[in-house]
Amino acid sequence: MFKNILKQWQKKKLFDKKFDFLFNESTKDEWVSLDCETTGLNPKKDEILSIGAVIIKENKILMRKTFNIFVKPSKNINPESIKIHHLREIDLQNAVEPDEAIYKLLEFIGSRPIVGYYIDFDMEMISKYTKKLIGIKLPNRRVEVSSIYYDIKKTRENYGFIDLKFDTIMNNLNIPTLGKHDALNDAIMTSMIFLKLKNLSKEKKNHF
Repeated sequence: MFKNILKQWQKKKLFDKKFDFLFNESTKDEWVSLDCETTGLNPKKDEILSIGAVIIKENKILMRKTFNIFVKPSKNINPESIKIHHLREIDLQNAVEPDEAIYKLLEFIGSRPIVGYYIDFDMEMISKYTKKLIGIKLPNRRVEVSSIYYDIKKTRENYGFIDLKFDTIMNNLNIPTLGKHDALNDAIMTSMIFLKLKNLSKEKKNHF
């Protein structure tokens, strides 16, 4: 009830009604797995450098439906931050303006729920731009894979410390890594985690 009221309130605040589609009923059994590379970890002052996303439909990752875009920063990249996101000035030579990147992203994700690893951060980063461009934060439902993993692990083992590092979750679920950590690869690997957890949640006797 409250969520519906909140969505209606957000919808009324849209600057441009062509983005009403963000509030459409989402297609059953479809999600978007998303990841951002940023200049830092503070949504208030840091910027998005790249966004990767892929559509999940039922139990399939639609590799023909991926989104991968580089975003122009407003200033030169801090050399220290390159150690985190691994993006150099040369990698961003063909990057697009932030407004263009966000508009394209909104068209790609539509009203689908957004899957991610510590997705609150990515959503806050994106919402910083959408609030300026269309008047609202990103309204899509969030699906956090580390929370699903934690709940399943806790229910089945019910003791001890649970390591929620990305690589640990991948290893424990026997999911192969895709090489370097960039936005698109991380989005694809996160979608693999989501599907594995989705299936494991149906197999009550299967411990991991």
